Amino acid sequence: MELLFVTLGGAILGLAAHFVFPYRQMRGVALVPSIGAAVAAVVWVALTWLGWAWDGGWIWVVALVASGLASAAAGYLIGPGRQKADAVLFERLSRPGVSRA
Repeated sequence: MELLFVTLGGAILGLAAHFVFPYRQMRGVALVPSIGAAVAAVVWVALTWLGWAWDGGWIWVVALVASGLASAAAGYLIGPGRQKADAVLFERLSRPGVSRA
């Protein structure tokens, strides 16, 4: 049950990161929250395999901080990278006489 809660917490942090960082129109609304949820779940499971108690406070802190950092990094990096890739593709496709294939 705790895995569900920490995954939900990661998704909420990812949703917040989606709206905090610019270039929202360059990424889908579910991308950054999905990254946050996945990171929270993976970190949680890895820490339980390492023997951390699921009812301890530090496992929650580490999983949610890692999720927040990954969400923030994704929200910060994906938008500008996508904008640059779109601009390069547009320039390539808008040249006259260039094959579209």
